[in-house]
Amino acid sequence: MIVRDKPGAVELLFAMRGSILPRIAPVLVFLALWSAALVWADGAIMRLAHPGSGAFALFGVALSLFLGFRNNAAYDRWWEARKLWGGLIADPRSRPRGAMLFLPAAGSAAARARLLRLMRAFLYLHRARLRRLTGDATALRFAAEAGLPETAGPDLALDEMTATLSAEAAAGRLDGFGARSLSQRIAGIALAQAGCERIQATPLPYVYSLLVFRTAWIYCLLLPLALIDSAGWLTPLFTVVVGYTFFGLAEVTEELAHPFGQTGNGLPLDAMCRTAEISLAPPLGEVVPPPLSPVNYRLD
Repeated sequence: MIVRDKPGAVELLFAMRGSILPRIAPVLVFLALWSAALVWADGAIMRLAHPGSGAFALFGVALSLFLGFRNNAAYDRWWEARKLWGGLIADPRSRPRGAMLFLPAAGSAAARARLLRLMRAFLYLHRARLRRLTGDATALRFAAEAGLPETAGPDLALDEMTATLSAEAAAGRLDGFGARSLSQRIAGIALAQAGCERIQATPLPYVYSLLVFRTAWIYCLLLPLALIDSAGWLTPLFTVVVGYTFFGLAEVTEELAHPFGQTGNGLPLDAMCRTAEISLAPPLGEVVPPPLSPVNYRLD
């Protein structure tokens, strides 16, 4: 995720970090060459058809509506993912208090510590699953500290939380109200986990992408014909500007539609897991790690 204050006008114009320009540069170069070829052919070989701008205006409005709808749908996915992770980050801040409140006995110290370590392991394992990371060193380390096997996933961490509460209840150190309250917290975590996995496993309908990209290509390939009379050799410039707008927005939408990806617009799951780790370190008697900082304006 790109994290930076708004730069100045010149820096904003030429900033590449976090820009979508490198990804669509080949398309823009092709459009520039295509437009220049049409202008040359119109003047040197034969006069091409010069349709009026009215049809392209209507075409552009329709394309803008398609892009706007798709962008809104993608941003809704991104924002929902951020809210779900916000809830997951909030739980480690209140879980130590809940464990101390409902498991105050000295004999429950090990259970309290294991609940916190399991929560930390869950977050890192959940992050690794969403990003499709295999053998993630950090997730494996925290899973081992929580007593989980190397093949453990986030579901096993939640199961072990429930088993720990069940053992404390059976030992008489956790009453019914406390067991219900803490188990409801686990259910809330599982619900947020399911929401994240739903977003990951259910992409935007493919037909939207197909429609937008086909329409954008048709529009940009035909647009020079409507600009030759009025723009002349400036036609490639105007075509590239229009192509940058349409194809750039389409690519941004692709990134927003996958909020857990390791892209410039993806959620900073590493930093969010570190935030939760910072909250859990003092109750565990561990050294508080520093928060992650952006590197070249990027926070992973």
